[in-house]
Amino acid sequence: MSDPVSTLGAASYDGFATIREIGPLGMVTLRARADLAGLTEAVRAVTGTDLPLPRRIEVAGACAAGWMSPDEYLLILPHDRTEAAVTSISIALQGQHHLAVVVSDARAVFRIEGDKADQVLAKLVPVDLPALPPGEIRRTRAAQVAAAFWRQGDGFTLVCFRSVAPYVMGLLTHSAMPGSELF
Repeated sequence: MSDPVSTLGAASYDGFATIREIGPLGMVTLRARADLAGLTEAVRAVTGTDLPLPRRIEVAGACAAGWMSPDEYLLILPHDRTEAAVTSISIALQGQHHLAVVVSDARAVFRIEGDKADQVLAKLVPVDLPALPPGEIRRTRAAQVAAAFWRQGDGFTLVCFRSVAPYVMGLLTHSAMPGSELF
């Protein structure tokens, strides 16, 4: 297996907020009904988090589990642990209807940080950011592309498809240009 690389070579931009492409980050898409026997334990075993409730993300150190839809979860963990995570989940849920797939190489991840990080996203997403509570994940659109994001620390983490990473970096960079603050 080759060494993983970040989508944009760890690109960054310092404007009125800091934009950083982070990665490589391990990600597993897990499709299963929330009431599936052993699901909570399987997620806890690979991420150290509880199974997230609707529109929530649970974070434990470098790992997280985010609710993406009624039967879909995004598991985030160190890149080198994804294959073992899928194996662990498959064993734990054996014989039950589920799907666990490594999607790390199909995704790009960005951090938007600083006191005005919310202003960068406010220009791009149809979300009332001041009302977004900590621990809530939003699956929406950033301009014209699918994205998911959540508040974390002094900013936000945003996940999108790798194929649109240059476009998203351009959107974030343009939105963070000095002089374009909203207030």
